[in-house]
Amino acid sequence: MKIIDYSSKYDEEIKDLLEELQEYIAEIDREKYNILTKEYREKYFAKTMDEVKKYEGKIFLAIEKEAVVGLIVGLINNEDVSTYDFKAPKRGRVTELIVSKNYRTHHVGQKLLNQMELYFKNVGCKALLIDVFAYNENAQKFYYHHGYFDRNLELMKKL
Repeated sequence: MKIIDYSSKYDEEIKDLLEELQEYIAEIDREKYNILTKEYREKYFAKTMDEVKKYEGKIFLAIEKEAVVGLIVGLINNEDVSTYDFKAPKRGRVTELIVSKNYRTHHVGQKLLNQMELYFKNVGCKALLIDVFAYNENAQKFYYHHGYFDRNLELMKKL
């Protein structure tokens, strides 16, 4: 398996992975707010590509036998921030880390995450942020295992 920079020749496989993740998130969403619509595939892909262009983004793909088996999307949408109540360095953000079901125990996610961390370091980021859906316990365990920790929590109450 190799990690490569984004190539448009893999767009349909990238869309497949984005759909696979959204389907999984919809399955584990206890409130059933997350859904997978017919227009999700094209609209979410277009949104992702727009963000990558706008925010110094990067996409890395994990390739096995000429097929995409994983991807990671990272953005840099801030510079150093210093206000009267907040001071933070330049930070990167992973918006997607997806590994195809059949490759989840092959260290694909770790290799993709390592590559994105290296990219962020090389462009001057001092931290990396990742949002994880609260019900995605497997993803949380993966990130904790790789040195990530809770920074913010969003709490919800149904009314």
